[in-house]
Amino acid sequence: MIETTRRAPRSLVQRARHREGEFADRRGPQSIRFGIGDVLGITIFESGAGGLFIPAETAVRQGNYVTLPPQEVDVQGNISVPYAGALRAQGRTAIEVQAAIVDALKDIALKPQAVVSLVSQRASSFSVLGDVRGAGRFPVIPSGERLLEAIARAGGPTFPGNESWVVFERNKRRVLVPFGAIVDVPANNIFVRPNDIIYIYREPQTFLAFGASGRQGQIPFEAWRVSLAEAVAKANGLTDIQADPGAVFLYRGEPREVAVELGVDVSRFDGPIVPVIYNLDLRDPAGYFLASKFEIRNKDVIYVSNASSVEVSKFLTYVRLVIGTINDPIYTAINIYTLKALVQGTGTANVLIGATGGK
Repeated sequence: MIETTRRAPRSLVQRARHREGEFADRRGPQSIRFGIGDVLGITIFESGAGGLFIPAETAVRQGNYVTLPPQEVDVQGNISVPYAGALRAQGRTAIEVQAAIVDALKDIALKPQAVVSLVSQRASSFSVLGDVRGAGRFPVIPSGERLLEAIARAGGPTFPGNESWVVFERNKRRVLVPFGAIVDVPANNIFVRPNDIIYIYREPQTFLAFGASGRQGQIPFEAWRVSLAEAVAKANGLTDIQADPGAVFLYRGEPREVAVELGVDVSRFDGPIVPVIYNLDLRDPAGYFLASKFEIRNKDVIYVSNASSVEVSKFLTYVRLVIGTINDPIYTAINIYTLKALVQGTGTANVLIGATGGK
């Protein structure tokens, strides 16, 4: 059991960011590279008339260029350009494809130049799934788009942000973070890249309250962050005639390294999670300030112990119950004996009181 001190909340706050989750891959936006299914627009320029694409009768043309029909990147990753044949487009940028076209035509056209544009973007896209208003697959913006902007394109979460969690998958690696961690920590609002998968689901954060609190049961956070003081208030505080303010306990599983830092003997426990019990003394005024810094986590358990006087009262009530159980048959027999004497008209009757005799 850990007595809450100023050191304990400070240690837990320092570990909070790791607990909330972080994105290790924080690279900038990725250049758009063509993929299978993309449709490209291609325009080829020549320096003068009479070349490969431009007829000698320049008067009938508005410029020294020709626009090819839209070219779709086939399953082999190629496009077809007249007199250049099949050219590799998959995995290349627009500038790289332009250079490939010019290189293929430079010996048969008049100083050719090419302009390649993306007409229909189908390969470089990301997916937003789950509890959003408009799930789907969206093309990546060349200028770059961050995670919150990507979620906004899908209509945003359908549930409150404090109840929403984000599963982010990139290159077959997944990271789970609360939605609030993306909003609160700007570094987590990373750039989206092609083929990323964003899945949002709802999991309300709750804690359990037991003992001499005003409310027992499973209580929702209804906020992104809740302190121990706020959690006790959500449980309607401590019962005045029953609770012991010096015996407020919080049950939680802590990572092994945190438990070691708090001075817990972890040799008795296996695995990465060690059960820890925190004790908060609200009789000490400093306890209220510590409680306001002590952050509650999902599935924490708060137990408020009864005061010692309540336990004594319970014992005395039990003793009275035992004595009453013994005396009840005696009083019943006395009543029957008295009633029988009155019915027979004897005028007087011997009356027994308690366990002693008398007339």
